[in-house]
Amino acid sequence: MKTETNMLFSKQDIRKILFPLLVEQILAVALGMFDSMMVSSVGEAAVSGVSLVDSISILLINVFSALATGGAVVCSQFLGHKDAEGARSSAKQLYYAVFAVSSLLMTIALVFSSQILHLIFGKVEADVMAFAKTYFVITAISYPFLGLYNGGAALFRAMGNSKISLYVSLAMNLLNVGGNALLIYGFKLGVAGAAISTLAARIFGAAVMLILSHNRKNTIYVDNILRFRPSFPIIRRILRIGIPGGMENGMFQVGKLLTQSLVASLPTAIIAANSVANTLASFQYAAGGAVGLTLITVIGRCTGAGEKEQAKHYAKSLLFTAYKIMLITSVLLTIFPKPIIGLFELSTEATDAVLRLVLLHNLATVLIWPLAFTLPHCFRAASDVMFPMVTSIISMWVFRVVCSYIFVLYFHLGVYGVWLAMFCDWLFRGSMFFIRLISNKWLLKYSKT
Repeated sequence: MKTETNMLFSKQDIRKILFPLLVEQILAVALGMFDSMMVSSVGEAAVSGVSLVDSISILLINVFSALATGGAVVCSQFLGHKDAEGARSSAKQLYYAVFAVSSLLMTIALVFSSQILHLIFGKVEADVMAFAKTYFVITAISYPFLGLYNGGAALFRAMGNSKISLYVSLAMNLLNVGGNALLIYGFKLGVAGAAISTLAARIFGAAVMLILSHNRKNTIYVDNILRFRPSFPIIRRILRIGIPGGMENGMFQVGKLLTQSLVASLPTAIIAANSVANTLASFQYAAGGAVGLTLITVIGRCTGAGEKEQAKHYAKSLLFTAYKIMLITSVLLTIFPKPIIGLFELSTEATDAVLRLVLLHNLATVLIWPLAFTLPHCFRAASDVMFPMVTSIISMWVFRVVCSYIFVLYFHLGVYGVWLAMFCDWLFRGSMFFIRLISNKWLLKYSKT
């Protein structure tokens, strides 16, 4: 059995990667919550409109974010194989890929904004739709900049330097909140002001990441990025990991949009309650997601070095860490939900609905979430991308989508039926991923080519 000195990552190394990511993810959600609170001053229709657009934006953003993850995996594997030049070459190709894909998605969103919104949310009230379109069009312009930021953040995480993404993300979110305060309260621009602040923050983040990525003191750096020289073998390797992840995330969000259309048919107060409950739940997802991002670096490095036993060790150890984190966040949200919900300007009906949703969600999160959403990062980092993709897509459509419609339309459970279907989805995929973990088949997919 290997001692810690023989391991690729010591406990201190893991903490150095995980802790900044944990702070970054939670701060981003916290500042995003303040963003929603500021928008809520315009009214529940504004909160609902922004919430509906966010569900679409997450779909599009997750597609090119998956490419960033693919690039991070490839770079981590090159570093594990002690091929720094291959990692640097991969970094530049990653930037090209995420910029191209995010620009394409921006174009689609701008050209077909009305059609997309009416297709998915055609039944919403007129004022909600008006706010949604304003927010959608402006924030769509930010997609290429967010893509570049995500690419840069992924590269620094692959190096084990998660402090950079923490600092830049914190600056972006503070800029966003400050811009909201100025544009919403000062210039009375409402939802448009919130969207403009988001755009400015993402432009800033992209610029900073590109500048930092050119520092030759980094293990992975890029140079002459404007001199376009595609390397198709590396691009194919990034896409081989990124595309299945993008398809998985994309189909996941499409399923969520279909269930969101059920929520959109409910009263405005319930739509707002669903939005706030999702915001609170995102604190837990962010905390658990930090463990997943850590796994990308750690497992990627292990598989690149051919250390399968270490990969198994870190997978189980970090899964246990995810469970501890989710337990802590669930206890906190169970004890202190009312003070947080009180920060939003909600009606009594909406507040009561949020409280019930949060309590249900906390129970399911503690029991199931890490298995369903932490383990797939282990598999992707080891190039085992098809199994999590197929499992997640089947689970999403069979359980979350179909069950949502059954629970809402036939059992008349309203928004609670949508959340119950979500928990069924978690249970199925978590069971399948746990079986995959203990089978060790996920460790057989990595190839150096």
